[in-house]
Amino acid sequence: MEPQNNTQISVFLLLGLSEDPELQPLIFGLFLSMYLVTVLGNLLIILATISDSHLHTPMYFFLSNLSFVDICFTSTTVPKMLVNIQTQSKVISYAGCITQIYFFAIFVVLDNLLLAVMAYDRYVAICHPLHYMAIMNHRLCGLLVLASWITSALNSLLHSLMVLRLSFCTDLEIPHFFCELNQVVHLACSDLFLNEVMIYLATMLLGGCPLAGVLYSYSKIVSSVRAISSAQGKYKAFSTCASHLSVVSLFYCTLLGVYFSSIVTQNSQSISTASVMYTVVTPMLNPFIYSLRSKDIKSALRRRFGRKP
Repeated sequence: MEPQNNTQISVFLLLGLSEDPELQPLIFGLFLSMYLVTVLGNLLIILATISDSHLHTPMYFFLSNLSFVDICFTSTTVPKMLVNIQTQSKVISYAGCITQIYFFAIFVVLDNLLLAVMAYDRYVAICHPLHYMAIMNHRLCGLLVLASWITSALNSLLHSLMVLRLSFCTDLEIPHFFCELNQVVHLACSDLFLNEVMIYLATMLLGGCPLAGVLYSYSKIVSSVRAISSAQGKYKAFSTCASHLSVVSLFYCTLLGVYFSSIVTQNSQSISTASVMYTVVTPMLNPFIYSLRSKDIKSALRRRFGRKP
């Protein structure tokens, strides 16, 4: 493959989940349905937390932020995929691909950081209940969310700038349904050492550290719950973090599943199919998990739409 200066590149080709023309209407309908459910479900969570004063607490403040991030996360990839299927085109512009890399990196890291912040919130609520409101005050909650946004934006900007410095080869086909950073980087003919080092460092720091924080928080929560003498007390303590634990398990299990599938198989099509789990399915399921397990959310939605709880 001959090197080609990156300033001359105008488009990449997204190969999508399948090149079978007969499957395209099915894929379009399935992803359109999942996208609409994701947007509607997360908007309802945001509406409930904003409109109901009972939900003006740190836990639901973080949840509304997570719902907003999930909407943006899915909107970064799915609409372009749907447009390409509808127009029977695989093209994404060079600028569009870099933009997609930038926003996808922001929101996947934000998801990760917000889940860690929510784990810390549950840790304080269960392990230090008498000091909860003093510790989780409005200022700290705002700073935690702001720090998550700034960290994600800086990380994403760094990766995007490092992609811009690359020179690409004549083969510009991306075996994915969106511009995934690692796939795009490996299309380049330039030296990839710095890019690969930055990807691994970012994965370790912004993936491993939040996960370690989540595991530490829940180890302390489990210890505190075990120290409670009554079964009713244990159930009440566990029920306050059950929804978050379900979402955390779903997010990290799907991410790790994609990571290990990429190690086991070199089939890019299989990897892109597996990545649907954390890019589309997880954001879609989050509102259902929280609304089904949270009586507060269900009551707020009933009050909002005129039904007595």
